[in-house]
Amino acid sequence: MVKTSIEMDKAAMVLKLLGDKTRLTMVKLLENNDCCVCEFVEIFQASQPSISQHLRKLRDVGLVKEERRGQWIFYSINQDNAYYPFVEHILKQVPNQDHKLKELEANGTRITCC
Repeated sequence: MVKTSIEMDKAAMVLKLLGDKTRLTMVKLLENNDCCVCEFVEIFQASQPSISQHLRKLRDVGLVKEERRGQWIFYSINQDNAYYPFVEHILKQVPNQDHKLKELEANGTRITCC
């Protein structure tokens, strides 16, 4: 039998992580895009350490994964994570955020690290 739900404490932990608007927006962006820390710094107008802290929390529970490309690390959503079906359902309920990356492209600030 396929497990279609997660335990209450795990659901509460995921909801607490995604209850932060910045992290929820990050995960929504990562739903369709790989992003570098520098892109999130531009989007959220936040410090690199602050953005890295948000990403660390998401990475620590396995919701996002990282891939090194040269000296840069790119983040993507981890669809293999046990919580992904739960997160995917949440993401379907929130508005698309891809316009934020399009704004970076229009401003010439997308992938400033590369």
